[in-house]
Amino acid sequence: MAGIFDALVSEISTVSRKARLGRVAEIGRGTVVVKGLEDAATLGDRVMIGTNLGGEVVALRADSITVLTDRMAEGLGIGTSVRLMGQAGISPDNSWIGRVIDPFGNPLDGRIIFKGPRMRPLLAAAPSASTRRRLGERLETSVAVFDTLLPLVRGQRIGLFAGSGVGKSTLLGKFARGVSTDVVVIALIGERGRELREFIETVLGPEGMKRAVVVTATSDQSPLVRRRCAWAAMAVAEHFRDQGLHVLLLADSVTRFAEAHREVALAGGEEASLRGYPPSVAPAIMAWAERAGPGAEGSGDITAIFSVLVAGSDMEETIADILRGVLDGHVVMDRKIAERGRYPAIDLLRSVSRSLPWAASKEENEAINEARKLLGAYDRAELMIQAGLYTKGSDPLVDASIRVWPALDAFIGEDAPNDGAAGSFRRLRAALGRKSA
Repeated sequence: MAGIFDALVSEISTVSRKARLGRVAEIGRGTVVVKGLEDAATLGDRVMIGTNLGGEVVALRADSITVLTDRMAEGLGIGTSVRLMGQAGISPDNSWIGRVIDPFGNPLDGRIIFKGPRMRPLLAAAPSASTRRRLGERLETSVAVFDTLLPLVRGQRIGLFAGSGVGKSTLLGKFARGVSTDVVVIALIGERGRELREFIETVLGPEGMKRAVVVTATSDQSPLVRRRCAWAAMAVAEHFRDQGLHVLLLADSVTRFAEAHREVALAGGEEASLRGYPPSVAPAIMAWAERAGPGAEGSGDITAIFSVLVAGSDMEETIADILRGVLDGHVVMDRKIAERGRYPAIDLLRSVSRSLPWAASKEENEAINEARKLLGAYDRAELMIQAGLYTKGSDPLVDASIRVWPALDAFIGEDAPNDGAAGSFRRLRAALGRKSA
């Protein structure tokens, strides 16, 4: 019963005894100019136009405000009343685990949902840099390469850089099911509508949904809603983190978040100057990413995996370059590897985990370094090898790489064995032709 009353209190707390009203004065392409609220509204405030059209304040002037609406404004007329709703927030609750919600905290699975007693701001500050803990212990991931060559540790933030159709969603599903964590929060930002059910039922599955909260905004929705999806998912993750829990946040994708932010910023009058993106996109991405990571003493941690859509694995693309600078590692997925049938299609030589070397023992680091050295030698000589121009004995390192490459390449595509990282390292040593430690 307490949960029911908490939800009721939360709903009542959002009801204001008085309302500030304005009127639609001008309707443009995608934006609405409102008069009568300029002395009360602040940037980012929510408004309700008429009875069922939401919007957000994106620009302020002395005599009016500009509102970007949540959907197309067909049927809207001059003089329609506009009610100021104030700053947006979300009220997560522990009962949201196993649920699919929209960025406003409304259920998308056809069942009643209870809101928590506390409304959290969408744009919360990151934990203080002077009080947050260091990265924690290595995590079991269920994927052999991430248990060994690219270790993931508690509180780490990594980027998953991939083009479309190279197995990114499948890998995220494996993380959701297999990473050792208390709660998983998944942000599906701007996904195609048909893919939501497929991701939940096929990629995530019942096992993954048991401990997951899925926050989604589809590609046909307003940029306000798509951008809010990222912030709402982070607020939900912070709700569980503040209870001392370890949260895995999977965000797919940062690129669509940035595209949504660009649309909102341009509607507010900001100019595009950063390869088509407004200057505010960089601080928006960095502020969002900084909220993840280790928490302060007494709270939990948010381990985060941010996916980035890159064309042709171009790591110098604007969004990829911005995000890479604030993360603790990046993983590059290559279409050529996917086309030859090895999944996950990770290009190990272009991928880095900044948890090394301290996340592994001396013996484990030796195996990791040896694997990288041999894969690098094979990569440099691959054209000559494939063309039949390499002569055996010309380079002992290349000779060794030719012997172990098939086993190492297969290892990168393996799931972890039942004994986790220990078993994965045993397989890695076997691929290198070394005896188990």
